Amino acid sequence: MFARQFRVKSNTAIKGSDRRKLKADLSAAFPSLLADHLSELIPNKEDLNVVKIYAHKGDSVTLYVLHKNPLFFELEKRLYPTVYALWRCPALLPAFRTWPPVLQKLTGGADLMLPGVVVPSSGLPDVNPGDCCSVTLVNSRAPVAVGTAALSSGEMLSSGMKGRGVCVLHAYMDHLWAFGDKSGPPSLPEAEGQEVNGEEYEVDDTEEEEEEEEKCEEVEEEEEEEKCEEQQQQQQQQQQQTPGEQVTDQACSGVEELSLAEQEEERANEEEEANQDDLKEIMDALLLQCFLHALKKKVKKSELPLLTSTFLRIHMFSCCPSGKQLDIKKSSYKKLSRFLQAMQKQHNVVRVKELTKGVESIVEVDWKNPELRYFKVPEETADEASPVQDGGDRGDAEPPYHPPEITALYSVSARLEPLFLDAKKRRGSILQPAEVRHIVTEYVKNNELVDENNKNYVTIDPTLCDCLLEKHEYQEVESLKWDDLFSRALGRMQECYEVVFPGHAPVRKKGHIEPIDISVASRGSNKKVTLIKNLDVYGLDPAAVAAALQRRVQASSNLQPIPGSKDKVLVQVQGNQIHQAGNLLIDHYQIPRKYIQGLDKAPKAGKKK
Repeated sequence: MFARQFRVKSNTAIKGSDRRKLKADLSAAFPSLLADHLSELIPNKEDLNVVKIYAHKGDSVTLYVLHKNPLFFELEKRLYPTVYALWRCPALLPAFRTWPPVLQKLTGGADLMLPGVVVPSSGLPDVNPGDCCSVTLVNSRAPVAVGTAALSSGEMLSSGMKGRGVCVLHAYMDHLWAFGDKSGPPSLPEAEGQEVNGEEYEVDDTEEEEEEEEKCEEVEEEEEEEKCEEQQQQQQQQQQQTPGEQVTDQACSGVEELSLAEQEEERANEEEEANQDDLKEIMDALLLQCFLHALKKKVKKSELPLLTSTFLRIHMFSCCPSGKQLDIKKSSYKKLSRFLQAMQKQHNVVRVKELTKGVESIVEVDWKNPELRYFKVPEETADEASPVQDGGDRGDAEPPYHPPEITALYSVSARLEPLFLDAKKRRGSILQPAEVRHIVTEYVKNNELVDENNKNYVTIDPTLCDCLLEKHEYQEVESLKWDDLFSRALGRMQECYEVVFPGHAPVRKKGHIEPIDISVASRGSNKKVTLIKNLDVYGLDPAAVAAALQRRVQASSNLQPIPGSKDKVLVQVQGNQIHQAGNLLIDHYQIPRKYIQGLDKAPKAGKKK
């Protein structure tokens, strides 16, 4: 499970109540754990952290870490000790012994196969399928792996010690071990006179070699009886190896076959990561191309300082070649601010400064920079750039604006999930209002709930009662009109909306879409100013709107940061200009009136004298 790198989600200190619960859970999971050992593993006054991680296969795992060493991990609500915990309490779990060369296979993510298990004179440990157990090496009681038994002890013996023995979850030298202090196993020699496969041996190098030779002879005898002549030729090649290598080959024969699928999966993951790296490089190149194109053909010196958000939305997006989509999140920079900082430090093309708190602007462009000076605009976008420069007496004409398509959506809530199960729509499914009406109608028809006397009414069954009625209505309401039925269903769903800008992927968000807010505020000496917010939600450039209003009403305008929000600004225009602002948004930018708030506050025309 931890043969590959995992991702850390969170790392927090454990609470006192959670510490007590962990102790109780450990006592229940490991009855052999003594109170002294439990206090040593989970001390009351020392820092103990809870680390949430995601394994490379997507499994969610919780680690309990003491002094930087993970002692236990929780998988699917079951606790397992790590090798760090077992080195403190070696007898905590029933242990299976194997030969030292097998450890390398276990660390790589393979399971322990029964041919590689060393059977002592006392027999195998008494386990049932799924029991937590450990793996030790010959000549040492220090566990080197943790897993679950694949078979019971009796089934292992009855199978002739063939097949999988222990499903390994964690092993010494894997990434979970590397998350700790990377210490090695302690020296815990076995008692003298131990027996392997029914024969006594002492902890001595000579005896170990003899034992390995005896093991090899037994394996070879079994193979001579079962295998054909071709396999006998393979045995002759194996006899040229050292006894330890022969035992390792026999013990890991099933392991190698098992690891083929894992190797294929690992290669697939590596190819996927390589593809992602290639996509990042492609997006980085496209980002740099649009950046240089926008500076060379779109941005005028008179526009500086220029908001970075405006530069991206108005200038860089318009320089993206047709058929391609510019997405900073898919690049290696992830954010516009990081990309611009790189352009400032590495290329010295622009200088970015925070003129107001939380709002960055491009304050300077090095037009003589060689990289910018010798940049050639791609042919397919060169024609698109020319109309912008032919703006008559205005050299800074903005590109054409296309309003977004906004669609109201609804998300299935937990309360209404039973009503949508027949349509295979679970909690969180996003639906359009028409889909909701269709599903509710089909439910009513399939369950024959239409009132026979009056087709305009629907009889309430237990599911509709739980989903749509209030508690005080349970005994009172027996039927509802169709319109009331639909409105109640929509009213109990989570509102969402989808915004689609031309040339961009749809964006879905929860809640209501914020309307463009137009209001009037008073400044010193009873002067009125018009404030316009949320233009960016609809893809409008605040600077362009401010300039257009300034030309229409012949009054000063400027941009002000919105308190409490980053990179968001509002337009401020001198005087009460609600009427002109509304006309500009509705007539010129084609924003529907229902998405503009505050038009009713426009000054009414006075009577002529």
